[in-house]
Amino acid sequence: MKLLTLSAAFLMAGAQQLGLTFDDGLNPDTEPHAPRWSAQILAGLRQAELTAMAFPSLARTGEGQGLALIRQWAEAGHAIGNHTASHRSLSLPSITLAGFIADVDRTDAVFGSYPNRVPLLRFPYLKEGNSVERRDGMRAWMQAHGYRAAPVSIDASDGYYDQVYAAHIAKGDTDRASRVKRAYIQHLLDRASYYEALAVTTLGRSPAHVLRLHTNQINADALGEIVAAFRARDWTLVNPCIAFDDPLYARQPETLPAGETIVWALARQAGHAGLRYPAEDSTDEAPVLCAQGLLP
Repeated sequence: MKLLTLSAAFLMAGAQQLGLTFDDGLNPDTEPHAPRWSAQILAGLRQAELTAMAFPSLARTGEGQGLALIRQWAEAGHAIGNHTASHRSLSLPSITLAGFIADVDRTDAVFGSYPNRVPLLRFPYLKEGNSVERRDGMRAWMQAHGYRAAPVSIDASDGYYDQVYAAHIAKGDTDRASRVKRAYIQHLLDRASYYEALAVTTLGRSPAHVLRLHTNQINADALGEIVAAFRARDWTLVNPCIAFDDPLYARQPETLPAGETIVWALARQAGHAGLRYPAEDSTDEAPVLCAQGLLP
C-alpha cells in the first residue's frame, strides 16, 4: 500500500503538463481594442516561448480585420481549430444535427487554407449534444470526415473575471483591477489543482491537461503572469497539439447531456459524488470577489 501511495504522489508531483487554448476570436468591428489584445496575447506567448491553439468562431470573429487577426495567430505558428460558424450549442432545440454540421463546414471553408489549421472541433459552450442521436451522430460525422473533438480538461470562468476586470478598468480603478487580476490567476491555479486531483482519482494518472481560455482583455493583460504562476507551481506548459495526443482526449463518455470538461464527464460517468459544475460563473465566483471587496 505504501508503494502505491508513493507512486500516486509521484504522478501528482512533477508530471503536470498543460496546453493553452483560446476560444472565439476578436472582432475589431465590435471591439476597438481587439487588435491590441490579440497582439498582447501573441507577444506574451512569444516571450514565454509557447505555442498555443486558437478555436475561432466566425460569429465571434467577424470578417475582414477579425479574420486577419486569426491569420496572424496561424502565421505565428499557433494551430487553428474549428469552433463553428454561429457559436450555437448542439443542445439547443433550435439547431439540428445537420445545421450544426453545416456550421462546422462553413468555418472550414474560411479557415481551411490557413497555415497550421488542424481538424479539431471545440464545441461551443463545451456542449456535445443533449440526446444520443445528436451526440453519437456528431461523433460518427467527425470520424467519417477526419475530425476529432477538442475537449478541455480544465475549464475556468475567465469570462466572468474579464467582465469584472473590464468594469474596473473602464472606471479607471487600476488598483481594484490589479487585485481582480491577482484573484483571477489564483482562481486558474485552484481550478487546475482541482481537475488534476480529479483526473488522478478518476484515471489513476496525471494526463496532459488542456486549459480553455478566451481571447479577452484580462487574458491579454495577465498572460505573462499566468504563465509564470503555472511554471512556479511546477506545471510544464506544452504545445496543445501534443497534449491532445494524450489518450484522455480520445475517450467518449456516455454521459447526457454530453460535453463539459472531459475529466468532469468521466468522473460523473464513474459515479463520483459532489462534483462542482465545471462551467462556474458569477454564482460561484461573485461571493469570492465580494468577500475581497472587488465587485464593481
